[in-house]
Amino acid sequence: MYDVLKKIDSPADVKKLNSAELETLAGDIREALFNRLTKIGGHFGPNFGIVEATIALHYVFDSPKDKFVFDVSHQSYPHKMLTGRKDGYIKDECFKEDSGYTNPEESEHDLFNVGHTSTSVSLATGLAKARDLKGGKENVVALIGDGSLSGGEALEALDFAGSELKSNLIIIVNDNQQSIAEVHGGLYKNLTELRETKGAAANNLFKALGLDYVYEENGNDIQAMIKLFQKVKDVDHPIVVHINTQKGKGYKLAEENREAWHWCMPFDKETGQWNVSFPDESYTGLTCGYIMDKAKKDKDFVVITPAMPMTAGLSPDQRAQLGAQYVDTGIAEEHAVAMASGIAKAGGKPLVVTNSTFIQRTYDQISQDVCINNNPVTILLNYASFDGLTDVTHLGIFTIPAFANIPNLVVLAPTSKEEYLAMLDWSVDQREHPVMIIMPGNEVTSRVTDTDFGNVNTSKIERAGEKVAIMALGDFYQRGQELAEQIEKECGFKPTLINPRFASGLDEKMLNGLTKDHRLVLTLEDGVMDGGFGQRVAAFYAASEMKVKNYGLHKEFYDRYDPQELLKRLGMTTEQILTDIEKLI
Repeated sequence: MYDVLKKIDSPADVKKLNSAELETLAGDIREALFNRLTKIGGHFGPNFGIVEATIALHYVFDSPKDKFVFDVSHQSYPHKMLTGRKDGYIKDECFKEDSGYTNPEESEHDLFNVGHTSTSVSLATGLAKARDLKGGKENVVALIGDGSLSGGEALEALDFAGSELKSNLIIIVNDNQQSIAEVHGGLYKNLTELRETKGAAANNLFKALGLDYVYEENGNDIQAMIKLFQKVKDVDHPIVVHINTQKGKGYKLAEENREAWHWCMPFDKETGQWNVSFPDESYTGLTCGYIMDKAKKDKDFVVITPAMPMTAGLSPDQRAQLGAQYVDTGIAEEHAVAMASGIAKAGGKPLVVTNSTFIQRTYDQISQDVCINNNPVTILLNYASFDGLTDVTHLGIFTIPAFANIPNLVVLAPTSKEEYLAMLDWSVDQREHPVMIIMPGNEVTSRVTDTDFGNVNTSKIERAGEKVAIMALGDFYQRGQELAEQIEKECGFKPTLINPRFASGLDEKMLNGLTKDHRLVLTLEDGVMDGGFGQRVAAFYAASEMKVKNYGLHKEFYDRYDPQELLKRLGMTTEQILTDIEKLI
């Protein structure tokens, strides 16, 4: 097994192979992908579909002198294998050595640590501009696909490249007719027209922007790709190389169900069944149920997602059932949020759904288009928890400090099933505030809750006590419960346990009330402390005798960490906090 791949230590070794060996190498790469992905999961379809093109890239070009920029870089696994990192795929003990994205710390063949979409052409134009200023002659290659063209940054960069850049830039459009889910937007209608005419259609978006253009039907044919890349190598102007590929190629299940196999958990190769079990009830499932029920009852309700329907558990069938009450804007978060503001202004009830890490790109739209206008948009975010997504490019831990300080925006952090659904109900129907709701990342729990959150910034005292008050926000509420129980058991007094509910403001009346019979306030939050909820509490008590101790994450780009080990390193385990309490009181 891996007879050819085992001989590849650098791109120079790829160039030595004959045609038959190149084909064997493609098979070896797919087997190595299976070895890694069946055991630890990862991006499946994007990598299986780009194998031949990646081999051809390294056969023709001269990395790292020639520079490759992978959009999202979730299709860079074959590239990693050909640049000295094959052990991360063929040796189980080496899996942790490679991230799921390009990473300059791993190899000189990786230019950027990138995990968000639509960035490659912009980054590549920067590399090209710097090259020209320095008098260089190397090729700069941007590879973009999986729906990334629909992102505004990609369109801005294409517009710039076609009119302002007068030197070498090779933009490979990997057209596999798929985003994460299905593609949306007029741009993809043009790609379809170009595919159907083998690149000859008069209507050509890329040429309209001033770019040269070439099409290749056989994007999964190594020899065809080698000839194509040899043709465009050292070109003296920007050119789009449009290639037609099969997402998930080499695994029938992935070829036939591209959405389900964009990313995978560990699975059985023979059956395709994931080797993990899931709880009977999840917040994603609850979200899907809420959306489907709300849409049936309220014709003014509409769910909007920037190519992330699965983050709300919406299957293709359910999306079809929603009809006009479902909008996929493509990978265009800014447009999704601004569009939602327009819908809200006109009397509709928009719910924008995506992952926390992706909403970062909409700060301006949330601040300007939504909050200055105080339009009642609801933004629902998944994966904000510190133990959800742990890759450095997909962290949700910055959500609260990034958004909770925008005026008019109400940020809610639910702590149970009932509270979560009640907050959704209240937010979508009310007309007074723009609202952001952080979807819980814990296992589903049940607890009696309020149903009206119109009295903004009111916390809820779940257990009244003395001496120590624990303010446990959102996903860390259960940690607060555990801490309260241990304080009572080991310290001999009953602390107060508070569910803040609102991450964007303080219940000053309640905080003032705590000064009567409490000496210490502890804040627990699932996110970065700097600029977060706890620091707001500390600032409130700054001129008083109340002691405040904040617990949360540091302002740091954590990467592929073990969540429980991180808590211990930060002094946030129950035992460590108990030790702090003994010292403080």
